[in-house]
Amino acid sequence: MTTYYSKDHEWIAVDGDVATVGITSYAQEQLGDVVFVELPEAGKTLSQGDEAAVVESVKAASEVYAPIDGEIVEANDALADEPAKVNEDPEGAAWFLKMKVGNADQLSELMDEAAYKAFVETL
Repeated sequence: MTTYYSKDHEWIAVDGDVATVGITSYAQEQLGDVVFVELPEAGKTLSQGDEAAVVESVKAASEVYAPIDGEIVEANDALADEPAKVNEDPEGAAWFLKMKVGNADQLSELMDEAAYKAFVETL
């Protein structure tokens, strides 16, 4: 499994033709205590950059964008019941959605972990 990162602070872990998407630890730290998560329906088709989900904290609401084109195959419904999981494990159990990879070429536009860490240091 290979993980990529976007400048919008999403991570995407690709395993075959299915990608799991969530927000990075950096994004979670900026948001603070997450109180609500709105997730997409399975079957929804997204283009790169489309709004895929919404995460709200006590500080702000923020969109989660699709890092690549694809079709939603599953949403992490556990987050609807326990949005605070995003604070506990943003790059693990608190993934937002799984999507069928629509355009694998778009992955080359994203960053690897080292590049993402260097990017965050510039913020």
